[in-house]
Amino acid sequence: MSLYTDYLSEIETRKEQGLHPKPIDDGALVKEIVGQIKDTGNAHRAESLNFFIYNTLPGTTSAAGEKAKFLKEIILGEAVVEEISVPFAFELLSHMKGGPSVEVLLDLALGDDAAIAGQAAEVLKSQVFLYDADTDRLKAAFEAGNAVAKDILESYAKAEFFTKLPDLDEEVKVVTYIAGEGDISTDLMSPGAEAHSRSDRELHGQCFSTPEAQAEIRALREAHPDARVMMISEKGTMGVGSSRMSGINNVALWTGKQASPYVPFVNIAPVVAGTNGISPIFQTTVGVTGGIGIDLKNWVKKVDEDGNAILNNDGNPILEEAYSVATGTVLKINTKDHKLLSEDGEELADVSASFTPQKVEFMRAGGSYAVVFGKKLQTFSAETLGIEAPLVFAPSKEISHKGQGLTAVEKIFNKNAVGATPGKTLHAGSDVRVKVNIVGSQDTTGLMTMQELEAMAATVVAPSVDGAYQSGCHTASVWDTKAQANTPRLMKFMNDFGLVTGRDPKGVYHAMTDVIHKVLNDITVDDWSVIIGGDSHTRMSKGVAFGADSGTVALALATGEASMPIPESVKVTFKGNMAEHMDFRDVVHATQAQMLEQHGDNVFQGRVIEVHIGTLLADQAFTFTDWTAEMKAKASVCISNDDTLIGSLELAKSRIRIMIDKGMEHENGMLQKLINIADARIAEIKSGENPALRPDDNAKYFAEVVVDLDQIVEPMIADPDVNNADVSKRYTHDTIRPISYYNAEKQVDLGFVGSCMVHKGDIKIVAQMLKNLEKETGKVEFKAPLVVAAPTYNIIDELKAEGDWEVLEKYSGFEFDDLFPKTQARTEYENILYLERPGCNLCMGNQEKAAKGDTVLATSTRLFQGRVVADAPDKKGESLLASTPVVVLSAILGRTPKIEEYKAAVEGIDLTKFAPPVVPENTKSAHF
Repeated sequence: MSLYTDYLSEIETRKEQGLHPKPIDDGALVKEIVGQIKDTGNAHRAESLNFFIYNTLPGTTSAAGEKAKFLKEIILGEAVVEEISVPFAFELLSHMKGGPSVEVLLDLALGDDAAIAGQAAEVLKSQVFLYDADTDRLKAAFEAGNAVAKDILESYAKAEFFTKLPDLDEEVKVVTYIAGEGDISTDLMSPGAEAHSRSDRELHGQCFSTPEAQAEIRALREAHPDARVMMISEKGTMGVGSSRMSGINNVALWTGKQASPYVPFVNIAPVVAGTNGISPIFQTTVGVTGGIGIDLKNWVKKVDEDGNAILNNDGNPILEEAYSVATGTVLKINTKDHKLLSEDGEELADVSASFTPQKVEFMRAGGSYAVVFGKKLQTFSAETLGIEAPLVFAPSKEISHKGQGLTAVEKIFNKNAVGATPGKTLHAGSDVRVKVNIVGSQDTTGLMTMQELEAMAATVVAPSVDGAYQSGCHTASVWDTKAQANTPRLMKFMNDFGLVTGRDPKGVYHAMTDVIHKVLNDITVDDWSVIIGGDSHTRMSKGVAFGADSGTVALALATGEASMPIPESVKVTFKGNMAEHMDFRDVVHATQAQMLEQHGDNVFQGRVIEVHIGTLLADQAFTFTDWTAEMKAKASVCISNDDTLIGSLELAKSRIRIMIDKGMEHENGMLQKLINIADARIAEIKSGENPALRPDDNAKYFAEVVVDLDQIVEPMIADPDVNNADVSKRYTHDTIRPISYYNAEKQVDLGFVGSCMVHKGDIKIVAQMLKNLEKETGKVEFKAPLVVAAPTYNIIDELKAEGDWEVLEKYSGFEFDDLFPKTQARTEYENILYLERPGCNLCMGNQEKAAKGDTVLATSTRLFQGRVVADAPDKKGESLLASTPVVVLSAILGRTPKIEEYKAAVEGIDLTKFAPPVVPENTKSAHF
C-alpha cells in the first residue's frame, strides 16, 4: 500500500461524510504525487496534478517543501509538465506564503539566469512572510553588489507588496442573517465538543451553528449572489466567550470568500455585526481574516421627555428598534464614507469605528498578518538601504495628554512599546506594537496555531519571548482516539518550535495536564509583562494578559510582538470588611452586580479592569482576574503591594523549579531564564529601584467602581436565567443572585469544583467540609454527583503531603489513574465524589458533559448554553456558578442551601479571605 492509495481510501471515506479530499500536508505523499505527474502514462496523473495544484497546503509544511522543490525544477527546465508553464509555476509559488517557497524564489532571484532572476524578483516583491534567514540572504547579496537584491529591497522599502494591492470596493452589498438574539458565543460558531476537528477546516465547518442555519445561509447566498451574508447578533454582542479562530474561520467558510484558488477551505473577509458590536476578543479574529465587524446600534433605549431611560417592571431599560436587520434584509456598507445604508441608500448608522485606517489595511491586505510582517519587512529594507522608509501604512495613532498620569495598563504599554515615537508618553486609544513577554498555547486551539505558524512560514519561537508554554489541559479528561492522534504531534511540533510543553515528545517526563492559565500565571514573573494566550481566560494576576485566537498566538510566538490599541481602564477598589462566612468568589460575583447597580450599563466591556486587590497572592487574586473575561473586559491588571508581589514571585519561582525538577526544562533554557527574571524583579522591588506596578495618582479612568464588602452578606450565584422572557438577558453572566433567592428549593443535579477559577485553597475547602459534615452527621451522603478536578498536579502533590487528599479519597467513588486514563467520556453519574485528572474537565464541554437538561452548580467560568450541559427536549440545561463551599454543600443536599445550613457547614473553615489594602495615615496618595 502506497501513501497515495491510502489517500484515495481516505477520500472515499470522506465522500461518505459529504467532504472533499483533505488538504495535503505530508511531503512524502506529495513526493509520490510528483512521481505520478512526471510519469505521463500514469493512470493517476490527472488527479495527481489536481491535488498538487489545488490541494497542497502552503507555508512550512513538508508538503509545501516538496511542492516548491518541484516547481523550481519546472522553472529551471529540469522537469517539463505541459500543464504547468513557467509563469504558472511562479504563480503557484506566489500563493505559498513563505518558507520553502521563499527559499526557492531567493535561489532563483539571486541565481545566474537573468531572465529567471527577473521573474523570481517580481514574485518576491509581492511576498511578506520573510524571516531572518531570508532577509539575511537578501542583505548579504545586496552588500555584495547584486542588482536584483537591491531592486527587491527598494520595492520592499516602498512597501509595494501593499501599495499595489487593489483598493477596497467603495460599496459592499450585504444581506442580513440573524444568527441569534442576545449575546452570541463563539461556541455557536465552533462548539467546544468539536474541538478535535478544528484543524480540518471543511470537516469543522459542518459543526457551524445548526444544519438549519447552514441551509438558510446557503439560500441567502444563492438568492443574493452579488451580496455578502452579514451574520448578526440581534440585541446582543457578537463573539463573546472563548477566543476561537476556528469560530471566525467557520463564519468565513460559510459567508466569506476564498483567500487563494490554490488553497482549499481557507476563506477570508467575513462580515459580522451585533446590536452591541463585536466582543474585543472576537474583533481580533475578524482582523486576522480581513473581515468587517460592525456595531449596529439598531436597538436604542426608549427615553422620556427629559431624556431619561424608561424602565420596564424588571427595572431594565425598554429598547425600541431604530431600524430593522431582519434576516434577508439587503443593506449597503460604504467603505469610503463609513456609513451603513439601506438598499435604497438611506443612512442607518455611522460605522466609522469599523473602518479605522488600521482595520482598512487589514481588509485590503486580506488579514492582519500580512500587514504586521509587511511593516517589519519595510523597516528592515529601509535600514539595509540606509534610507528613511516612506510613510505607506497608516501611522500608529499616538495619543498623549499633557499633564495626565498613566493607568497601570498605559504604563505597561509604554514600557513595552515597539516603534513608537521615542520619549512620547502614550495614553489610551493609541495604536501600539508591543513586545510580548509570555505566550501560551492550549491544546484545542494548538493544532490551528500549528497551522498558522506553518502558513506564516515560522520555524522557531522569537528570541525576545521570555516564556512560552503548550498545554494539554483542554483534552485532559478523556484520552480518546482523537486526543491520542492529535496531542503527541502537537506537543512535538511545539517543543521543536521552542516551547516548554505539558507532554514530553520523547516520553521522558510525566505528561502534565495542568490548566494553562495556572501555568501562565506561574511563569509570568514580572508585573510589567505583556501576556498573550490562546484562550479568553488568559488573565494573569501579574502583568496584563490578553486572551487571543490561535492566529494571534502564532503571531506572538513568531514575532514576539502584538499590535492593538491601548485600552481604556476601569478602576475597581474595595471598602468595608468581608463577613467570616463569605468566600472571595462571592466578592468576585458582587463586583459584577455592584458595577451594574452603580453604572446601569456594563462599563467593563471592552476595557481593562484595574483591580486594586493588593493583599492577595497571585493564586487567589487570579480568581478575580480570571472572571474578568466573563465581565466582557478586554483584560485586567492586578495592583499588588510590594510584599504581596514579592510573595507571588517567590511562589512562581518555586513552581517553575518544580517544572525543572520534573524534567520539563527546554534545551533552550527557558525555565531557568524565567527564574532569573523573577530574581531580578524581586531585587528591584526590595531595593526600591522599581516598586510594584501602580498607576499614577492623576491617571484618567473611563469609570470607577467601589465594591462595598459590607453589602456581601450571603453567597452569590451567577445564574444563566434560562427562562427569562427577554432572550437577550439569558446566559449573560450579569444575573447575580444571593442564595436566599432560591429558597432552598433549587434542585442541583451535579456539582463541579474545578476549572481555572479554583486554587489549592478550594480543594482544601472540599476536604474540610467533608470532615466537618462527617463530624456533625457521622456520615456524608451525596444526593447529587460531585466532580472535583484540581487545576494542577502540584496542588495534588501538596494536598497529599498535607493529608487532605486522603480525606477526598475516602469519599471518592472514582479517582483518576494516569496509567489507565479514561478512553471514553462519562455519560452517566452516580451520587458520589469523582476525583478527576487535573485539567479543564466539564468547563470545556468538549469531552465531559453533564446529562442533558441537568442543573449544574459549578465553580466554573462558563454558563453559556450547551457548554457544560446541553438542553433536554423537555428542560433547559443550566450551569449556575458559585463558590466552592456552595457547590459542595449543594451536591450533598441535592439543592441550593439555606443560609443557615451554609453558615453551619463552613464554620471554622479557612475560606479565601480578602481585606482591602490599608492606606497609611496622612498619605495624599491612594496608592501610597
